[in-house]
Amino acid sequence: MTTTRGTRALLGALYLTVATVGVWLLWLGWDTEYTVDPETGSTSGPYAAWQVIGCVLSLVLLAALAVRRLSPWLVAPVMTVAFTAAWAWRAASSDDSGLWAVGAVLVLIGMAIGTTAVSLGARQVGRRLARRPG
Repeated sequence: MTTTRGTRALLGALYLTVATVGVWLLWLGWDTEYTVDPETGSTSGPYAAWQVIGCVLSLVLLAALAVRRLSPWLVAPVMTVAFTAAWAWRAASSDDSGLWAVGAVLVLIGMAIGTTAVSLGARQVGRRLARRPG
């Protein structure tokens, strides 16, 4: 069976979507509890710094690997939409104030900038390595 370039791109985008949502689930999707400081009464969370760092590093790795098979111009929007949708779905279901929408816009912007930069950078590094002699 032969596959066309479009079919490969579509399947790649589907796998990348699942992997991106998987990264969100692995690092952030399970944590919904906020922490209240007993002395100050200030609330933080639901994510700890180690969770966000692990999530970002996993997304960087995923984008860099995905660009080996897919165009950066496909990787960036697929990862951005998939991660933002997963994040917004959870945030919207647990926020009565409506501020989740502001957070979703910030996640969208951050993901768009980050995935574009990483995927373009990884593509450039891959091309340079492929041109190296020997």
